[in-house]
Amino acid sequence: MLARVLGKERAIMTPHRFSVTAATLISAIIFSAALAAENPSPSWDGLIAVKSKRLDAVYLMPDADFRTYTKVMFDPVEVALKKNWVRDYNRITGDLSGQISNADVQKGLETIRTGFTDTFAKAFSDAGYRVVTAPGPDVLRLRTGVMNVSVTAPDVRPGNSRTFSRDAGEATLILEARDSETGAVMGRAVDQRLAGDTSRLMRNSVTNRTDFSRLFTDWAKASVDGLAELKALSPVNVAALPAK
Repeated sequence: MLARVLGKERAIMTPHRFSVTAATLISAIIFSAALAAENPSPSWDGLIAVKSKRLDAVYLMPDADFRTYTKVMFDPVEVALKKNWVRDYNRITGDLSGQISNADVQKGLETIRTGFTDTFAKAFSDAGYRVVTAPGPDVLRLRTGVMNVSVTAPDVRPGNSRTFSRDAGEATLILEARDSETGAVMGRAVDQRLAGDTSRLMRNSVTNRTDFSRLFTDWAKASVDGLAELKALSPVNVAALPAK
């Protein structure tokens, strides 16, 4: 479940979403993914952009072989809000009791980490992969990030107001696959999506939890299906795949 930072009813009767700049990238995985996303040609680490029907951007190492991997291990997921999102939200919130505190942020980020990790672990386990915590010759290491998170109606304090919007918020997935023993990068993916992008609905903590959980489930399924496809294509002849 996502924490209360993912839903707040406010007295706004028209669709509203905050547009702010991207969050500061906070780890090597995030930094390398950003470089790859900006450069569709072979990247500095040898990955090449290929067209994907599941995610916005996918980069693969030529001749990468995914067939030996029957287990997965997850690094702790990186989570970050959009830069200045909290500041901008609090600026337009007249009631101080409705503003987002640092404690609210930390609780929300930790809940996202837990929900995202559990969703991905379950998806891979259901697909037949054993989730482990130690490297091995048959273990694929997955590094993940949920970045640039923003929420249309963060539920900081219960109230009587209402917010209507076409979506619950947005986030960006960053996924990196490595060989668990050597650390060699096998591939990377970046995908930005809206959560609950269905129709103009009232947004609150309950709908936010549902919509973001569904987003995590969609990402997990795309990741599992993508790995199955890469296994079938291994060793991956990147030159034969459609270019991005």
